[in-house]
Amino acid sequence: MNEPEGLRFRRLNRPQIITDELQEPQYKGTSTYSGKVFRVILVTLGGSVNNLNPSLFFSPAVSIFPEALFNFLSSFLSSCLFSLSEPPLMSGCYEPNFKLREAQRLFEDQLVGPESIANFGDLIYTGTADGKIVKIEGKSITVIARLGKPPCDGSREQEPSCGRPLGIRVGPNGTLFVADAYLGLFKVNPVTGEVTNLVSAGQMVGGRRLSFVNDLDVTQDGRKVYFTDSSSRWQRRDYLHLIMEATADGRVLEYDTETKEVTVLMENLRFANGIQLFPDEESVLVAETTMARIRRVHVSGLNKGGMDTFVDNLPGFPDNIRRSSSGGYWVAMSAVRPNPGFSMLDFLAQKPWIKKLIFKLFSQDVLMKFVPRYSLVIELHESGACMRSFHDPHGMVAAYVSEAHEHYGHLYLGSFRSPYLCKLDLSKV
Repeated sequence: MNEPEGLRFRRLNRPQIITDELQEPQYKGTSTYSGKVFRVILVTLGGSVNNLNPSLFFSPAVSIFPEALFNFLSSFLSSCLFSLSEPPLMSGCYEPNFKLREAQRLFEDQLVGPESIANFGDLIYTGTADGKIVKIEGKSITVIARLGKPPCDGSREQEPSCGRPLGIRVGPNGTLFVADAYLGLFKVNPVTGEVTNLVSAGQMVGGRRLSFVNDLDVTQDGRKVYFTDSSSRWQRRDYLHLIMEATADGRVLEYDTETKEVTVLMENLRFANGIQLFPDEESVLVAETTMARIRRVHVSGLNKGGMDTFVDNLPGFPDNIRRSSSGGYWVAMSAVRPNPGFSMLDFLAQKPWIKKLIFKLFSQDVLMKFVPRYSLVIELHESGACMRSFHDPHGMVAAYVSEAHEHYGHLYLGSFRSPYLCKLDLSKV
């Protein structure tokens, strides 16, 4: 967006954010995060170019690049060009704090990647990176079901066969509904461990294959299950490719437990992620992660089939959405967009060829090192306005937060990769 010159100059004097009590401002001087990224890219590119044989580029027999090199370069063009607004300032409701550091880690090194959390009374349920659905009762963990086929160690290679439970909800009579990224939609009896596959991932729905089933919500009567399919192109283990490519192939779907029909309600979303029913059950909130916003999709009533923006230009990339006791919504941010600061995705949004080049040069594990371990959870009013935010700069206690689930005055924090669950006493923050 074009801004008055005066406003741009004033931003040079914004106060710096100190992200740790013992550290200097993170963006001081010329040693910026963006500068470090550029240096890595330039050094790598320089090394690559130096190692190339010049004769490959200029052959006396041909006047064009070799076919292999042409294909390599042309592959960059599959990234989509899109635009993000300048991130909101980390001030006011988004003012950095250390409130998430008041959280207590539970079951450290006993739960890996407890992405989503649900409760039935005092019983807590979650799914883990090695394909298990577990029950937490007091200080004990009990495995109640496995959705895939063991052996499973939570590795990238085994994810498709072992499954990766993501969204989890409690339906009528305590029945669990689970969205597995690779295997589909399931119903699980938490007492007997009986598993029923409702919708299989990989099946064709609306002309496209289900490839990345992500989150779900269930109506109070258990008749309808609304769920997201993040992409028909990328699987969960390639989620960074989905973010960087920014394709608009995410969808919101409806499963009818009586007719067994699956219907596409909305499509063309960029990384459709967390989903949460409105109290009247006529619409759902959907996190459109790549666009740093939350959309409202009307699933029944007079406005069925419509969509509008619930909140735009968030200070991070939203993951799961859950109800808060105030009548609002908890939103966990999978990564932040610091302002002042540098957001790699914001920077690369309109540079698709650079995005593809980066993925030619670096693995996902390497790229994750460029994503700051800054944890952020915000509470939104029912109107979409920010009410409060909890931070853990550098993720010293709570890292890679994927969901905030409120239960009996505490906030349980799920994570898509940390080996523990966090519990925050809301009365202390």
